[in-house]
Amino acid sequence: MGNRGIIHDPATKQLLTRRWQHHAWICCVLEFKNYQHPIMGAGAYTELFFLDEATALAAGHRPCAYCRRRAFNAFKKAWCKARGVREVRAPDIDRQLHRERVTRERKKITFTAPLADLPDGTMVDRSGRAHLVKGNHLLPWSMAGYGKPVPAKASEKLTVLTPYSTVAVLRAGYVPMPHPKNLQA
Repeated sequence: MGNRGIIHDPATKQLLTRRWQHHAWICCVLEFKNYQHPIMGAGAYTELFFLDEATALAAGHRPCAYCRRRAFNAFKKAWCKARGVREVRAPDIDRQLHRERVTRERKKITFTAPLADLPDGTMVDRSGRAHLVKGNHLLPWSMAGYGKPVPAKASEKLTVLTPYSTVAVLRAGYVPMPHPKNLQA
């Protein structure tokens, strides 16, 4: 589940035109300490649901430091390794990710890279369809889960959907939580 702040009208439960309230786009677990969060409640953040963490990372989110502390610490450690720094604060990560996920015109920022340069867990666009990188294969993304792995050439240039810094974090060893149906993929 993702969180970008309050981006809904609690009376109508309709999304507003704004797509974020702040730069901290986080991905949370669905259950934490038996807390029942009111869906699109008054004064409560708007829930965004993702297929899995790789999908949330591709959208520009990072692990929550509260309900996913262990994942956040692993993400932060990989961030530091990728950037060659000793420490980083969550707001600094959030600002950098925000610069890499959307333009001022609210258009998604992408870049192109050969498959050989992309770590597992990266989301890419191939022929207008999202895929998850898994070795030298691409797993087609759908709302129901991933399709069967499709072989790809290491030299194939792909449009990368995951922000550049997050790709670096994946390359530095962060492993996103997989979709439950694709644990073996």
